[in-house]
Amino acid sequence: MSAITQRTFLKRTSQGLAGLAVAPTALAKPLGQTERSTKPVATFSIVGFDPRTGDLGVAVQSKFLAVGSVVPWARAGVGAIATQSYANVTYGPEGLERLAKGKTARETVKALTSADKDRRLRQLGIVDTRGNSASFTGSDCHDWAGHIEKPNFCAQGNILTGKEVVNAMAASFEQSQKKAKGGLCDWLADALTAGQDAGGDSRGRQSAALLVVRKKGGYGGGNDRFVDLRVDDHKTPIIELHRLLALHKKIHKRAHENPPKG
Repeated sequence: MSAITQRTFLKRTSQGLAGLAVAPTALAKPLGQTERSTKPVATFSIVGFDPRTGDLGVAVQSKFLAVGSVVPWARAGVGAIATQSYANVTYGPEGLERLAKGKTARETVKALTSADKDRRLRQLGIVDTRGNSASFTGSDCHDWAGHIEKPNFCAQGNILTGKEVVNAMAASFEQSQKKAKGGLCDWLADALTAGQDAGGDSRGRQSAALLVVRKKGGYGGGNDRFVDLRVDDHKTPIIELHRLLALHKKIHKRAHENPPKG
């Protein structure tokens, strides 16, 4: 090995070891201290409640791999939550616990964000079983970012083409409620389509998810996960999500055609 090659080798090796030496420190960062290098869950979502049946759910689409593993949270008889942007996934379980103890959607949003030092980076939407909705969009969420709160649902998004995306989702959900046809799963999925048609995520499309909970609505009545569909990586994730939902409705026809009374 020549002298130049040796020096180059030693230099590169020392750089690599230095990188390894600081890694544990980075990993040891206290919970809540968000690195700006973390990829944001740039997305649009809608959280909804159907008072006719008691169903609760979340629908989401993003230019982010497997968005369904991060954003949607829901518990039958309790509420539904979407946590996104530089998502704090503890908002899901902690928020549901607060809702289960009787806190409203607004009270829960305030409690979660007030305790989070990085709330400026967060986006959050919650609906409770009384039809109350509340959203939060941090001041440092990437443009366009914002939300809409209405009875029985809220819509939110970040890194969108514009506010027309959440406006379109809201209009779609309100129209679905008014017509009262289909179920919450349809209302949420249709709202995603409306949001995408209005521009969607400014970076493009990659994944989508739909979660609807219902008491004893899961497999064999053993849990509440009535509809739990995920499209983790697809050129047209919302179209694929609709295909999966149609298949779900065909396989579980009786459950879809005979919903509970809320």
